Amino acid sequence: MSTVTGSRVDDLNDEDDRPWWKDWNILAPIGSGVAFVVGLVCDWTGAAGLVLFWMGLLLGGSTFVPGALRKLFTHGKLGIGLLMTISAIGSVILGYVEEAAALAFLYSISEALEDKSMERARAGLRALLKLVPSTALVKRDGATGEVEVKDLRIGDIVVVRPGERVATDGIVRAGRSSLDTSAITGESIPVEVAPNDEVAAGSINTSGALDIEATASGTDNSLTTIVELVEQAQTKKGDRARLADRIARPLVPGVVILAALVAVSGSLLSGDPHLWITRALVTLVAASPCALAISVPVTVVSGIGAASKFGVIIKSGAAFERFGGIRHLAVDKTGTLTRNAPTVTQVVTTRNVTRDDVLTWAASLEAHSTHPLAVAIANAAHNPPDADEMAEAAGRGIAGTLDGARLAVGNPRWLDAGPLADRVEAMEAEGMTVVIVHRNDRVVGAIGVRDELRPEVPEVVTTLRSRGVGVTMLTGDNTRTASALAGQAGITDVRAELRPEDKAAAITELSKAQPTAMIGDGINDAPALAAADLGIAMGAKGSDAAIESADVAFTGHDLRLIPQAFARARRGLTIINQNIVLSILIIAVLLPLAITGTLGLAAVVLVHEGAEVIVILNGLRAARRQVSA
Repeated sequence: MSTVTGSRVDDLNDEDDRPWWKDWNILAPIGSGVAFVVGLVCDWTGAAGLVLFWMGLLLGGSTFVPGALRKLFTHGKLGIGLLMTISAIGSVILGYVEEAAALAFLYSISEALEDKSMERARAGLRALLKLVPSTALVKRDGATGEVEVKDLRIGDIVVVRPGERVATDGIVRAGRSSLDTSAITGESIPVEVAPNDEVAAGSINTSGALDIEATASGTDNSLTTIVELVEQAQTKKGDRARLADRIARPLVPGVVILAALVAVSGSLLSGDPHLWITRALVTLVAASPCALAISVPVTVVSGIGAASKFGVIIKSGAAFERFGGIRHLAVDKTGTLTRNAPTVTQVVTTRNVTRDDVLTWAASLEAHSTHPLAVAIANAAHNPPDADEMAEAAGRGIAGTLDGARLAVGNPRWLDAGPLADRVEAMEAEGMTVVIVHRNDRVVGAIGVRDELRPEVPEVVTTLRSRGVGVTMLTGDNTRTASALAGQAGITDVRAELRPEDKAAAITELSKAQPTAMIGDGINDAPALAAADLGIAMGAKGSDAAIESADVAFTGHDLRLIPQAFARARRGLTIINQNIVLSILIIAVLLPLAITGTLGLAAVVLVHEGAEVIVILNGLRAARRQVSA
């Protein structure tokens, strides 16, 4: 993924923060409208308004005529702007300067509304950019001083004082505090951090000072990743957003030919060239798909920008549209449905052995391992001693000696559970991963470790089902553990013991039946995320491979974002379909009315351009925060 540089951020802020009175694309339509309205008033009062109409025409036309001609002569493209240009020029030739001014004003103002709505939709990106501090306090070569954030390097020790934002991702090396991560993850409860805890760029330090070792540069961290994803979302267009372009490509020459036929055939048959050339001109305006061109991208970008504000980063317009059509969700287990923080939940022992004995013996072997199960066991014991003569058997367990006794810790397939076999089986049925503990070649206990289900999961699964979205669990874990956890979550379709390629195959199978999304957070989920109709990466600090393969990224880990995101995407898709139908109906109705002369140029311009304002306002509804279930 490309990085977001400091200069790029500055340019974007400069562009977005430019006041409207310094933006020609806003001033020109406003000036055009003022000139046009004053011209009408002058005409009604008997004063000459022609000069004002010309002013309105030139101001409005300056926003689209140069671009239309440039596309025609430089790239040979016939666009919607060209139709409007031809219509305006034709109106002037026929003496309809007032109508040409109205056309130029309404088209330019609709274009300006589109630009402003797009800018409004970028509010989520601007808010994220403001989370990036401009400088950071860094310890280098025994001295402490401020440096530009863009100059931060991996390994730098960054000092973050109370009230300051964390400039880049890192690991706490000194100090204890709590971090407000709400702007990044949407989680309202501050996170307590201590040495060796990871912290994310953009978090606010709320209490004690922290020394943080940077694990990412100032221009390539989890926050800039989010910014980059949002930026991608605002520069790409989905299939429906390109529909107007695909329609316009054959429509423009088709309309020009139709207008020519109307002018020629009508003139020859009626002997009144002026009348039929006028109707041909009105036909050009009536058939312009202006509303179609504007309505879809406004809706898409509005929806994407609004979603980014509550922690859902949608990478493209195409992804936004596909999101709205998803009817099935495949979910990874570890780190998505679960907390990805295994803890000891049960310890069983043989006679004359205590729970603390079993944990101490196991932790004496596991204390220096980074395996999640080992970490959970070590955390559950109190100051375990270090074992000697340790030897690890890959994939099975570890052995050593403590106080002259031989100890071994491993899985039930390596170490016999003996009299605890039934209890071990029951623990596995409850979704625990069980570790057997031997002392002097005899079983003394079994430790059950489980990655607990996130508390919101059952509610989320129930909500999705009520909205017609099926849920499947995909996991590499054993079938018994996966089934137990799925039962707690309310998921009935469970596919366990899957390798990454198996997950991708399962997604392909599900997608054949109905549009399917996959949500995961690890490298092993990347193939499935790429294979899905829509890939969702859980947590912006997850695997880079997962984020790159996904179409959507959640900045936090609260799964309640899923129903919210589904509701917003579906609502956006409904609005898109409304706008497409409305835009096509406008063309279908106006075209025969223009050819038959039922509507004149002024009426067609008002109806056509007024419709653009309607679909733009309808599209902006996708940015509303309140979305019904």
